[in-house]
Amino acid sequence: MDRQLILLSTLCYAVAVAHTLATLRHGVFHPRRFNFVAIALGFVLQSAFLYVRGHAIGRCPITNLFEVFIFLAWSIALIYLAVGPAYRLSLMGAFTAPLVLLIQGFALLAPVDMPHSVRIAVNPWLEFHASISMMAYGAFALSCVAGVMYLVQERQLKTHQLHSIFYHLPPLTNLFAAITRLLWFGFALYTAGLVAGFFTGQPLPWVKMIAAFAVWIFYGAILQGRHLHRVAPKRIAALCILAFTAAVSVLWAINFVSENRPS
Repeated sequence: MDRQLILLSTLCYAVAVAHTLATLRHGVFHPRRFNFVAIALGFVLQSAFLYVRGHAIGRCPITNLFEVFIFLAWSIALIYLAVGPAYRLSLMGAFTAPLVLLIQGFALLAPVDMPHSVRIAVNPWLEFHASISMMAYGAFALSCVAGVMYLVQERQLKTHQLHSIFYHLPPLTNLFAAITRLLWFGFALYTAGLVAGFFTGQPLPWVKMIAAFAVWIFYGAILQGRHLHRVAPKRIAALCILAFTAAVSVLWAINFVSENRPS
């Protein structure tokens, strides 16, 4: 039942992607409310899934890799819906939808939805640690999307090949400001998640700690380079893409190890 909600949600994101590709195929891109509505509907269905699954297991639905990826996709959509209009990045939906579609499509196709037969007592600090960390990943994902947009526009300016999509991209200065804000927002959430991890009252697996602090240091170094103006905006955009790719790989690794470690 709950997986059907994710199937419908994934279909909404697929429709948004198909609509974007159709407009690009005709040589003229017109960002309209269609993509925003499709993503909003997909987000509502994601929220319904998280509610149903969370009620069934009696805790925050981040207990296996399938739920982790769905929660990540939900966080990306949440932050997009919250901050996209504020930064006037309406075109961000054209870049966000494919990312969410990829994440949810993989989660649905891969055999990673392993049920937990044992019902565990809710630990508020653990729930906060897990959920706030995943929301940080959502912010990092949006900074990655904004980084892609920055590099696309910078490339078109450099080659003097201005396609119709170029005229709907925000100025490079606005994009870079959005990247910076998303990085700081994600870094603050991630820091709160790390701190909360020390109050869970449970043993801290050293592998997860090393991986988590490696991600924290990576993003901290990007922000330090931005703050000191030692790294060019183009490289900051590229590093956002690299950092998110690495962070998701680490997320996959630590959850895969946790789920397959003998109890």
